Amino acid sequence: MAPSEIAPRIVCIGIPVRDLTFRVDSVPERGSKANATHLAEICGGNALNAAIAMARLGGRIAFAGPMGDARETSSGFILDQMAAEGIETAHIVRLPGAATPVSAIIIDATGERTLTIYRDPALWTVKLSDADELLADCQAVLVESRCGAFCIDLCAEARRRGIPVIVGVDRAMALTDGLLTAASHLLFSSEQVQETTGIADEGEALKRLAGLTPAFLAATRGPRGTIWLSEVGALEETPAFPVEAVDTLGAGDVFHGAFTLRLAEGGGVREALRFGAAAAALKCTRHGGGPAAPQRIEVEGFLRDRR
Repeated sequence: MAPSEIAPRIVCIGIPVRDLTFRVDSVPERGSKANATHLAEICGGNALNAAIAMARLGGRIAFAGPMGDARETSSGFILDQMAAEGIETAHIVRLPGAATPVSAIIIDATGERTLTIYRDPALWTVKLSDADELLADCQAVLVESRCGAFCIDLCAEARRRGIPVIVGVDRAMALTDGLLTAASHLLFSSEQVQETTGIADEGEALKRLAGLTPAFLAATRGPRGTIWLSEVGALEETPAFPVEAVDTLGAGDVFHGAFTLRLAEGGGVREALRFGAAAAALKCTRHGGGPAAPQRIEVEGFLRDRR
């Protein structure tokens, strides 16, 4: 499973977030107060969490997308964290007068998270770098599903060049969403695939989507593992690894990143799903979102112990 001598270059497209995380014994009731036992300030956002995971697992990662005004503190904090992870930031676009998203996240004693976030509507007016520049020496593109409004053309161009486009779906999609056909791989969560199709059974929901897109389709179900459609349309399952979870924040994003990297390294879908499951399981055993993603040696050791 060792990566190739030349690590794959992967472009991540998304909207970075400054996360303020609070640990509590239980989520406070509406209108009440609760004392937090711990506070942490971390960088987050779906694509950025995945980018951090891939960088730690051995990928060469470039990030593209909007951020707020150059004078604000949130964007400066996030850029410093990205630089520390070795993520290329030349394709991030700063929007004058706009605000970088900020979220408040409450993590209870079971590791489950509850959050609220503010995203400036101006961020969706961003214009990304030229496709030739972004896709040069690129082995995969990973996209947040909410970013289709400003990256559909880039994704379509990547597919024309034979570059896989993996979409991490974290909210319900319209059945006419351009990313459904611009993607080569669509990774839903259980909740989002149900909301997208209006079908409660994840397997039937995936089959419904298969009639609308040629992309690989999968739905993650937390501790119940991942359900997916094979090339011949058969439902298959990749089990999750049982761990004692202390924090699920960013686990799905880490899964998406690890899956994408292993795919870009030449691994098959089945292997990439297992690799993603291992990385996500390890992340859940430690506090923090993307910054709690494991190193490559940890994931490989974890998998060796579970053969």
